[in-house]
Amino acid sequence: MYRILIADDEPMIRKGLHKLVEQSELPIASIRTAENGAVALQRIREERPDFLFTDIRMPKLDGLELCRLVAEMDADIQIVVVSGYGDFEYAQKCLSFGVKEYLLKPVNKKAVHHVLEKLAKHKSKQSTETFVAVTKLERWADIMESAVWMLKEAELDELLEEMRLELTGSRLKLNRLVEVLLELHALLHKRLNAREVYLLHNELCLAEAGDETEAWARFEKDVRDRLAELKTRRKGKLKDPVEEAKQYIEEHLAEEVSLEEVADYIGLNASYFSQLFKQSSQETFVQYRTRRRMEKAKKLLEQPHWRITDISGEVGYADHPHFTKTFKKYAGCLPSEYRQKMGIKS
Repeated sequence: MYRILIADDEPMIRKGLHKLVEQSELPIASIRTAENGAVALQRIREERPDFLFTDIRMPKLDGLELCRLVAEMDADIQIVVVSGYGDFEYAQKCLSFGVKEYLLKPVNKKAVHHVLEKLAKHKSKQSTETFVAVTKLERWADIMESAVWMLKEAELDELLEEMRLELTGSRLKLNRLVEVLLELHALLHKRLNAREVYLLHNELCLAEAGDETEAWARFEKDVRDRLAELKTRRKGKLKDPVEEAKQYIEEHLAEEVSLEEVADYIGLNASYFSQLFKQSSQETFVQYRTRRRMEKAKKLLEQPHWRITDISGEVGYADHPHFTKTFKKYAGCLPSEYRQKMGIKS
């Protein structure tokens, strides 16, 4: 699946190119546009495209400078310069910045599709040349997980250096290196989760890494942080995130607390927290909160001075009928019937 960015200050050119690219037979993940070079650069930093179509004369940042910056940032991005006949000589200055193809305005369907086919073939060849075996990634992940789990810092240092030297020797482009490092990160956390080790801040952000050195440094720091966090946790100096979440829920049973709110409170991504909570508790966030509310409702129902309507509000149900229905589903009887079983008159 290819990601494509189109930069041109003329709206009609942008729309036309977008439509022509869309009509190609290539598998396309996304087509984004930018009205000038500065916006295009920002788009690239947000998500690196596979192919960049850029005009030469644009405000704020022209195409020539954009090509230069892209070449410095990630030479793996294939650039197509779209220029008018009068700008062709000027456009040729981009040759030193790794421009792959030129398109003369006005562009047509046949020319665009031909260029896309050539870019795709080059991309396919490039991917083969920079292939990293899955078995190698799995082996590295196994050793990393073992070193982190056993707190073997020297062994981890040795592995990280081995990985760095081998990946550097493979001459991976920045976007390819980022993909490999993110895969290794995911494999490491999968193995730690299998041991029921749920570490904080499990997200690794490499999208803003300016070069290979920075991407590697961020990855290495993250792995070392995992070991340090585990060491601190074993000394009892770090709260378990799920236990901290449960305590927060307990203190706010009377409120309609959302999963997102609790995740934000303990500093975790909501999606990861949801997965982590279920793995640790064997029930979802909502199931756990409902169960704790019903258990508290039972305790209050066992105290004669509490009115049933007040209890529903005390455990977070503004709608009394909803509370009654939920309690019956959980306890097998209505709140009033539960009280009768306890020998208490409602």
